[in-house]
Amino acid sequence: MEILNTMVIPLILGLTFFMFGMNVMSSGLETMAGGGLERTMKKVTSNDFFGFFLGAGITVAIQSSSAFTVMLVGLVNSGLLNFSNTFGLIMGSNVGTTLTAWLLSLAGLEGKWYIEMLNPSFFAPILAFIGIAMQMFAKSDKKKDLGNIFIGFAILIFGMDLMSDSMVSVRKLDGFDTFLATLKSPIIALLISTVFTGVIQSSAATIGIVQALALSGGITWEMAIPLVLGANIGTCVTALIGLLGTNKNAKRVVVMHFSVNVFGSIFCMIIMYILRALGVSVLTAEIVMVGVAIVHTLFNAINTVILIPVKQLLIKFCEWVVPDGEEQTHTVFLDERIFNNTPLAIDECRRLTCEMAVCCRDAITQSIKLLKDYSAEGVQKVEELETLTDKYEDKLGTYLVRISNNNLTENQSHAVARLLHSIGDFERISDHALNICDAAVEIFEKKITFSKNAVVELDTTSAAVVDILNKAINSFVSDDAELATHVEPLEQVIDDLRATLKERHIERLQKGECTVELGFVFTDILTNYERVSDHCSNIAVYTLQMNSDKLDAHKYLRKLKNSENTNYLDEYKRYGKKYSV
Repeated sequence: MEILNTMVIPLILGLTFFMFGMNVMSSGLETMAGGGLERTMKKVTSNDFFGFFLGAGITVAIQSSSAFTVMLVGLVNSGLLNFSNTFGLIMGSNVGTTLTAWLLSLAGLEGKWYIEMLNPSFFAPILAFIGIAMQMFAKSDKKKDLGNIFIGFAILIFGMDLMSDSMVSVRKLDGFDTFLATLKSPIIALLISTVFTGVIQSSAATIGIVQALALSGGITWEMAIPLVLGANIGTCVTALIGLLGTNKNAKRVVVMHFSVNVFGSIFCMIIMYILRALGVSVLTAEIVMVGVAIVHTLFNAINTVILIPVKQLLIKFCEWVVPDGEEQTHTVFLDERIFNNTPLAIDECRRLTCEMAVCCRDAITQSIKLLKDYSAEGVQKVEELETLTDKYEDKLGTYLVRISNNNLTENQSHAVARLLHSIGDFERISDHALNICDAAVEIFEKKITFSKNAVVELDTTSAAVVDILNKAINSFVSDDAELATHVEPLEQVIDDLRATLKERHIERLQKGECTVELGFVFTDILTNYERVSDHCSNIAVYTLQMNSDKLDAHKYLRKLKNSENTNYLDEYKRYGKKYSV
């Protein structure tokens, strides 16, 4: 019972606090990054030098090479990143993850008071107090995220202290020397570390335990090196678990991550065995916490230098392990592997919403074209675009609703709400495109011919609809609030056009210049045009609301159309003249 209370429970408790603190700190860092680093990653070129530092930077930001690899798998699986461009990112990630070990190594500092002040155990309680105060009293999301980072780091250090204290007690056990004897076999130490890391899915925690052992004394360099190598291999398990349901290139990313760590470990083990055979004394010397951090960093740095010249061979090996084959027929819009990375998930939803916007614009322009230049291929294209837009709306809507249940910041919550509103309008615009397409089919099949005046009126209104659609979508895609202000005056002009043209149509009916059947088609087209302009108005208002959800749409529109608003009136008159009938 004494062993349980003084050794086992403190060790388990320390490991639990360590991993929880790491998770809290990583979440805070990730949220503060705001998706910016991930957006840059998607733009990465084949330049491995750039990719290396980018991978290292992102991993430092989120403090998890496993999470970074899962993110890579999701991006490659979604087709947002090429498999061949992941090499530098992976190598940089392996180096970036060593920062944790260096931070923890400060716990071994002893000496003058000003040196011991650098010990995390000294300032962690202060950081925890500051972090809690920021959580309670700060109004800014950034400050709250920073508070989370402080709290997470303090919990992590507390867990590290518990593990270190438990290791001191463990050393007193009779069987501890026997356990250390097994670690003197590099292969066994490597396997133990690999399996343990695979089970807890955290190389940082394994490295932390190794450093705790080093702090308590009793392990040598030749014991620590295989333990560190095993932690690097075991951390690949997280990505391996996520292989199911991915395409071949995503699987190759995981093979790449696993291969670089295995090949590097084999190389380092061979070097270590050679040094043992030569009787290098440093291997049998006790290692300190800083030594563990050095081993961790050197392994990943040397591994990078060794593998860069054989990058193409490594890529071919991954392609051999995961050969080309028939791809799955389903389309992946949003990969589940990026769901827990809220900034990246929202960013991807926005990117796909922009794709959806372009898709619905193509549907409208194609359907308008059919009114004058009918073709069966054009009808099929509009139908395909409308179906695709429906899929976007379904996938994005479901994904965004799920994201909204996450712990979102105020800005993130506003961004999700804006996207949810926007996809509804884009989907409705594509529905109107299909309605216009149906009108074009009816005109063709019934050989309906409009009068010259009606043709001129439809052409003018069509041009206005294309104009407002371009303005609304371009302002949404580029977050251009100034461009969005030009939408509402044009929307009012289209409303006026519809009213005017309906009156003219009635006059033509009364004079016998138009048939009732033709009039139904004409009116239906105008109605769909007017509805499209209404949705464009909504989209423009969402763009104007992008920096604040406090903008009241109805109040804004009433104020905009106020007779004293000279800018609106000038724009309205200009568009009225441009699209005069």
